[in-house]
Amino acid sequence: MQLRQIWKDFRKNKVLLALTLPLVMYVTIFSYVPMFGAMVAFKRYQFNKGILGSEWVGLSNFRFLFGSPDLWRIVRNTLGYNSAFIVLNLVGSVFVALLLYEITNKKLLKTYQSIMFYPHFLSWVVVAYMAYSFLNPRSGMLNQWLTDIGLGSVDWYNKSGPWIYIMPIANMWKEIGIGAIIYYAGLLGIDPTYYEAAKMDGASKWQILIKISVPFLYPLMTILTILAIGHIFTADFGLFYQLPMNSPTVYSSTDVIDTYIFRALTDSGNVGMSSAAGLTKSVLGLLLVVSTNALVRKINSDNSLF
Repeated sequence: MQLRQIWKDFRKNKVLLALTLPLVMYVTIFSYVPMFGAMVAFKRYQFNKGILGSEWVGLSNFRFLFGSPDLWRIVRNTLGYNSAFIVLNLVGSVFVALLLYEITNKKLLKTYQSIMFYPHFLSWVVVAYMAYSFLNPRSGMLNQWLTDIGLGSVDWYNKSGPWIYIMPIANMWKEIGIGAIIYYAGLLGIDPTYYEAAKMDGASKWQILIKISVPFLYPLMTILTILAIGHIFTADFGLFYQLPMNSPTVYSSTDVIDTYIFRALTDSGNVGMSSAAGLTKSVLGLLLVVSTNALVRKINSDNSLF
């Protein structure tokens, strides 16, 4: 009886299930199939012997990361930046989405959406050279402005302090557009009768915003935040490697787990160590998602991911 019901549901929703097929294949091929290679984290990998033939070394590959004198610095930077990205992108995306929702001119709306959406598709290599033309110590536009007002030029690629502000600004500029589009779609799903009733009762735009628009976005905001927390130990490699041009003098504020492991891998060629770091981040991310979702479910089960 149960199998019959499953088959009935499958036939009823076959079109919708077909639409999910490309994403299911993508996740299977690039997320589940590679899990076989996770055993490399516990082996001394040798190319001529392959994954199965390489020697088991237990937890020795994990000692490189946890025994590194730079561990505090890279973990601090990774967690600090990603936490800032989550908060700033959430607030910025919702704010921009609310502004877009107030635009009634369709052509103007599409223009704004395209302009904000475009940076998401730019490679960090391209963005890095755009930033370099702006921050160039000799001929950069920003240094020219600073010189014109009598402050003098700044060698941005040799000073670590300013990068704690440059990184979040660059990330917001590149990613806030796609976040705004997602929340704007959420606003479009709100029943218009709520707004009509509020206007008839004499509610101001601010009251409508606080009492209707934002509360209806809470479930979407919660789910996207939970998913973002799952990647809090995974830094955007392109951002942290390309944007500061891999300048050693700014490592104190730009070096994260991913860039540190990349340099260690290129110097030593230790694939097992790199795999151990990746496995550690994945496990920690899973634990964070589960614990955060449990906390959200305890507060409001309707907003939880599962």
